[in-house]
Amino acid sequence: MSCGNPHVTPCTEVLEHVHEYLDGEITEEHRVVIVQHLDECAPCVHQFQVVRTVKTLVNRSCGTTPAPDRLRLEIVTRIRQVSITYRAEGSGE
Repeated sequence: MSCGNPHVTPCTEVLEHVHEYLDGEITEEHRVVIVQHLDECAPCVHQFQVVRTVKTLVNRSCGTTPAPDRLRLEIVTRIRQVSITYRAEGSGE
């Protein structure tokens, strides 16, 4: 996804790391880059809010028992596959 506006960090790169950002699994330097991008890119803010809402609903619905590492890895892998497919279909590739 790209909003069509020039950014220091491309929209696709920011959206690839939204989950890590929300989970606090990125470096401070990368967190700053994402925040700066979101400050100037309304389409990415919208996508960020959607992901945050889904994560909140899943967390609320699934309780506090953490998923086993193997399950978590499988879920993240599938989300990335869907994301890549979505981006490829959206870009006309």
